[in-house]
Amino acid sequence: MTQLKSINQQVVAIVGASSGIGRETALQFAKRGAKVVVAARSESGLRSLVEEIQRMGGDAIYVLADVSDFEQVKAIADKTVQVYGRLDTWVHAAATGVLAPFEKITPEEFKRVIDVNLTGQAYGAMAALPHLKREGRGAFISISSVEARRAIPLQSPYSASKHGVEGLLESLRVELMHEGIPISITNIMPSVINTPYYNKVRTKLGVKPTGVPPYYQPSLVADAIVYTAEHPTRDFIVGDVGKVVDLLQKVSPQLFDALLLIIGFPGQRTNEPKSEDAPHNVFEPIEGYDRVEGDFSNLTIPSFSDWLDKNPPIKWGAVAAATLGVATVLKALLPGNDA
Repeated sequence: MTQLKSINQQVVAIVGASSGIGRETALQFAKRGAKVVVAARSESGLRSLVEEIQRMGGDAIYVLADVSDFEQVKAIADKTVQVYGRLDTWVHAAATGVLAPFEKITPEEFKRVIDVNLTGQAYGAMAALPHLKREGRGAFISISSVEARRAIPLQSPYSASKHGVEGLLESLRVELMHEGIPISITNIMPSVINTPYYNKVRTKLGVKPTGVPPYYQPSLVADAIVYTAEHPTRDFIVGDVGKVVDLLQKVSPQLFDALLLIIGFPGQRTNEPKSEDAPHNVFEPIEGYDRVEGDFSNLTIPSFSDWLDKNPPIKWGAVAAATLGVATVLKALLPGNDA
């Protein structure tokens, strides 16, 4: 069984930290006493994040890096060990996307999304695992998406990349088990999250894109990440809706196809015009979005199942009680059980 350090004893590297989930995660780790190394392409975002952490008494540095370049990813891990002496947890959150019908996505755009979202995750593992192995324990936490379980229209490269991340992690997990090395490999799968993602990615829909509501706040994902850095966890779906999506996909993919045919196309469009030529972050970083939250706070809702996932004894007690209740009802309804 993998034993992970308390957060206040950890050195944590967070990739994709200039905005959104990564930024909020860095702040939460720092507030709990971890030493934090943050990385992304936006130097202004990283600098402001480190300054914010230092103002609240935390310890942080930043490394400028594009995750599609292995040497730049390796430099994150190397700098972490050079400055702080070790690496305990690696959080990989960098991602980009193109929202468009498949026929409108160029080969260069499709490849770039895969390079960042999937190959970048593999580079992160290649850079981090040698240091985690040297420590004899640690956590590799990958931020993928509920789209790792169920793809949606207009996001073919993003969905493909997230499916690939799940395959990568499954393979890594079993290889580490075979080696007998207690490193926790976690797949964090957020539902639709209110980050600047939809401001920064490329759209060819003619309008500013949106996730299919409802949204959840980035703090919910950061909470799950910090939790899994202390408690070895295989998979963590963030948001009640994501768990429903996962269940429906397992029960009837055809039913989910029909549902997405109805909501998947209008549900990803706002009424705000946006040109295909508008600035986007697919190939280069863009300025102005170095913040945690996006523009959809009014569409956010709470999630109740996440608390249960972070309290397994209560969760499984509730499942057992529900199962027993169903069994009791069925027994009473079966023939031959009349009073």
